[in-house]
Amino acid sequence: MLKTSRKHLFATVFALALCLIGFSYHSTAKAADWPNYRGGNYDGISSETGWAASWPADGPKVLWKYSLGTGFASMSVNNGKVYATGNINDKDILYCLDAATGKEIWKTSYPCPLYKKNHEGGPCATPTIDGDAVYTFSKNGDAIRFNAATGEIVWHKNLNKELGLKHPTFHFSSSPLVAGNLVIYNAGTYGTALKKADGSPAWQSGKGACGYSTGVPFTIGGRKGVAMAVSKELVGLNPATGKVMWKFPWKTGYDINAADAIISGDTIFISSGYNKGCALVKISGGDVTKIWQNKNMRNQINCSVLWEGHIYGFDGQVGGGGKLTCLHLATGEKKWSQRGMGTGSLMLADGKLIILGEKGKLVIAEASPGGFKELASAKILTGKCWTYPVLANGRIYARNAAGQLVCVDVSG
Repeated sequence: MLKTSRKHLFATVFALALCLIGFSYHSTAKAADWPNYRGGNYDGISSETGWAASWPADGPKVLWKYSLGTGFASMSVNNGKVYATGNINDKDILYCLDAATGKEIWKTSYPCPLYKKNHEGGPCATPTIDGDAVYTFSKNGDAIRFNAATGEIVWHKNLNKELGLKHPTFHFSSSPLVAGNLVIYNAGTYGTALKKADGSPAWQSGKGACGYSTGVPFTIGGRKGVAMAVSKELVGLNPATGKVMWKFPWKTGYDINAADAIISGDTIFISSGYNKGCALVKISGGDVTKIWQNKNMRNQINCSVLWEGHIYGFDGQVGGGGKLTCLHLATGEKKWSQRGMGTGSLMLADGKLIILGEKGKLVIAEASPGGFKELASAKILTGKCWTYPVLANGRIYARNAAGQLVCVDVSG
């Protein structure tokens, strides 16, 4: 009887230990969705941990592939679904796919020209997920709200036709930003906002050509605002009214400001290509003070990320001339540069850079000012890759300009 009790006690303790080990394992890993352009915090950084930053020599396991059609828009991931866009035969298509299998759940299309000016064309704006809604913005100015579950169009507004807004040179590219009951677009001189409920105009700040960046929310000095790189300036907007709170002149070649502002306390980092460079400015009420400006980071098409006081991004023009570069945020000092990935794109998770090279090489590297240290790499796509990759729930999603979407397994 005593031996039986001891056996039972040992089995109980062993089972409890296994449970604790299991709990400890799962508590150290954290999955995360990616509901909009540059993630839920609008900074290109995921809170996900426990994903695999290394893999076998032949690369990570490819879970599925899907053909979207031409475009450069990134993907959003929410509640087990991937939302992505492409253009086929002058129609933009929004797809809803099963995140684990790539199976098509629904797709909805609407007419939109390809607009292939000096590039392949197709949509550039990443879908924005907000509750039961998905918002998109076409190169032709189509602002659309879809039902996230069914793909049904709830409302459809064409901003350039209905509000008389001017097309920028490479057409509309910014992703929708949800702010309370409004959706804010980089369209018109200083932005435009529609009401989420019905798409009716809430405010509109000028009809001139816009920039290509997406608005980034901030709170500085107790005041909420949206920082937006427009055609010739960096501006702070009151999200409720569209009133310009402050301005900082930022003129670039071809009026192309594509990279989003990066907020750090009461400072904002801005960077543009075409040999413009970058700057750090301090915001105080309605005043903007330049802390430094140089040409150590020239983000032409994609944003940098800020991690532990350092900026990581691609400096240089597309076509192979780019360098992955690290800057000290406070001073603008260049810490290091690394060639070999062209002018790629990146995001960050768990202190590691997730990089998609311009020719389809996926690279994992440490985010460290001490130097570039590759942890893993694999060729996962061919063709032109200007779109930043997305990590969500143990999977990395990446696409090329032709619309080939690939999902690889990096679950820990």
